[in-house]
Amino acid sequence: MTNIGDAISRVRNVIKAVKEDPFLTDRLIFSLIIKHAQLLMKQQDSLNQMLRFHSFFKTLPCLDLIEVDKVEACCDIQSGVTIKRTKDPLPKLMEGSYGPLFRTVSSIDGSFEIYRTTPAMYNSLTKTSTYKYNKKKYYWYINNYLYFPNIDWDAVKVEGIFEDDLAWYTCSTCEEKCRPRQQDSFQVPDYLFAQIEQNVVKELTLTMQVPQDMPGTDKQNILR
Repeated sequence: MTNIGDAISRVRNVIKAVKEDPFLTDRLIFSLIIKHAQLLMKQQDSLNQMLRFHSFFKTLPCLDLIEVDKVEACCDIQSGVTIKRTKDPLPKLMEGSYGPLFRTVSSIDGSFEIYRTTPAMYNSLTKTSTYKYNKKKYYWYINNYLYFPNIDWDAVKVEGIFEDDLAWYTCSTCEEKCRPRQQDSFQVPDYLFAQIEQNVVKELTLTMQVPQDMPGTDKQNILR
């Protein structure tokens, strides 16, 4: 699996910018890589291709839950319903055609799956005549938090494709948590990277093509 540093180096090599340029930073290149990766992964998700790439889904094995007000959860549901939320925001997830790329949200032991919905859909569900027979559990995702109606658990397990590093959630030592970002794995299937690389190089090339004959052109800043 490619790491972030390797992905950046591949782009630099193609545009022959191996030497550091103050205007062509690793941060800029990686932001473009992520931009085009998101677009391609949305296409794959719409074709139902993403869920079969098991190695790209990472697990947060134990996310603590706290009880919150229904107003915060954007839920206008009947009284007597309690709402729990993940105590801390989730790391940033890659986006698919239908939102963040979750594989599963479940009980810690994985024996009970929780189903994705929205506050409006859940509110409508609770008003149906058959809801009292429904044994499923549900969640929704707002502003990097997961919300759970009528769950009395203290924690949940989440599997997804994360853009952000998971070291702060899964590593125990400072050395592991503070490693350079370039060493983190790049959570995109290798077969997509050739197209990502091509799109990034094309965008950078167009950006760097400063017209030569325009008066007042600042030729020293190739990205301005």
